[in-house]
Amino acid sequence: MTNEFNIKTEDNSWCPGCGNFMILKGMEEVLSENGYQPKDVLFVSGIGQAAKMPHYINGNGYNTLHGRALPSAMGAHLANSDLLTIVNTGDGDNYSEGGNHFLHAIRRNMNIVHLIHDNQVYGLTKGQGSPTTPKGRATSVYAGGVRIDEINPIESAIAIGATFVARTFSNDLEHFKQTMKAAIEHDGYAIVDILQPCPSFNKVNTFSWYKERVYKIEETHNPYDKMAAYKLAQQFGDEGVPIGIIYKDDSKESYLKRLPHIKKPLIRYETDYSVLDEVFESFI
Repeated sequence: MTNEFNIKTEDNSWCPGCGNFMILKGMEEVLSENGYQPKDVLFVSGIGQAAKMPHYINGNGYNTLHGRALPSAMGAHLANSDLLTIVNTGDGDNYSEGGNHFLHAIRRNMNIVHLIHDNQVYGLTKGQGSPTTPKGRATSVYAGGVRIDEINPIESAIAIGATFVARTFSNDLEHFKQTMKAAIEHDGYAIVDILQPCPSFNKVNTFSWYKERVYKIEETHNPYDKMAAYKLAQQFGDEGVPIGIIYKDDSKESYLKRLPHIKKPLIRYETDYSVLDEVFESFI
């Protein structure tokens, strides 16, 4: 099978050992193996190392402002829902600058796959503490340690009402692919928090640290059990780090199904500019 998403280039600004390389590889393989062509997919991102993903994969794509990937992606999805819309953001880009949009994306439940590259630092700006950096963790910027509590994105997403919440590990390629495929198949907003090492600025949560702690929940966990999902969401550390689909709710309609007047993608409607002319003339 030909991988038409791969851009053969050595021009890449990620550090050696960055988890983004495996995420990129996994994305290409999932899309190729499931019959997608580059013309069928829209890649949207904000600002940051994760947000460079549209630069390195063949398809429709663009960067938005820092933290603003989700509202832009939602607008694009409304205009052309024929495209598979995939958002790539970092933990800082999404949970800090984009936190308000994250909340409302969950409420709207649009058919968008959201891959959140969670390395617990701002990698582009050289190691600032991000919303998921543990309190007390020293970084290259916070020598005395981060002084505020970290957020729990999985727990927060479940509490707000997300319909698909998953966590995977960038360096377990097959698990990542399995999780992304399930996210694509979900009818609604699919959140995938991807644990990934940052070899330059996170010296604690390394590849080996995760390798010793992550465990798969597919065979033992019922993702429709909300209370069990909350308990799993609170596990992160030496007691283990669960990966898999943590919570799923199929009872909520996706956004476009709540808009019966939109029978087809907006780009397929005829545009009558004479109506606009009448509106403009009314102001003269």
